[in-house]
Amino acid sequence: MTEPENRCRLVLIVPDIADADERAKIVADALKGGDVASVIVPQYGLDDGAFQKHAEKLVPLIQDAGAAALIAGDSRVAGRAKADGLHLSGNAEALSEAIEKHAPKLIVGGGNAADRHHALEIGEARPDYIFFGKLDGDIKPEAHPKNLALGEWWASMIEIPCIVMGGTDPSSALAVAETGAEFVALRLAVFGEPGRAPAVVAEINAMLDEKAPRFED
Repeated sequence: MTEPENRCRLVLIVPDIADADERAKIVADALKGGDVASVIVPQYGLDDGAFQKHAEKLVPLIQDAGAAALIAGDSRVAGRAKADGLHLSGNAEALSEAIEKHAPKLIVGGGNAADRHHALEIGEARPDYIFFGKLDGDIKPEAHPKNLALGEWWASMIEIPCIVMGGTDPSSALAVAETGAEFVALRLAVFGEPGRAPAVVAEINAMLDEKAPRFED
């Protein structure tokens, strides 16, 4: 599968499903739908032991599909599950410490950048990417206007790639792409009806292929 290098790409956020096997099947099916750059695995309400088990099931199947597996929040789980990276929602200091400790062996990115000031602080830590929005912030059909505005400002100025959280409607991916952001993160837009997840991934890729602006080399 060729990767569309020159346009906004899809990042999936694993849905909150307590059964590890069911969750793994749904994610594996979604990844059959087309290009996905990376998959973020949040802990949600799982205890550490259960999170470890989920991660060990999910990481290999994400990697087999050609995507990067990013574990949210827990570097020990990321290490034991042999994940590709760590997604952190903390402040610039937490991100900076994690980068010092784990990069370049692991991809380290994230951040909780609610405004330009915090975004620039996070940028100074030189993460692999910055994330605008919350992992479970898809509560409306469209992407949050503040995150779109931050993504557009960041992408126009700063080389570090950004991921912008989309909404519950798959078409919100295009609004994110139009900001110039390198990646759009989707959760419920893809996994709201698990049986349709592969078709939705295919539809989003087709839409981005057709309509997303292209990056200049």
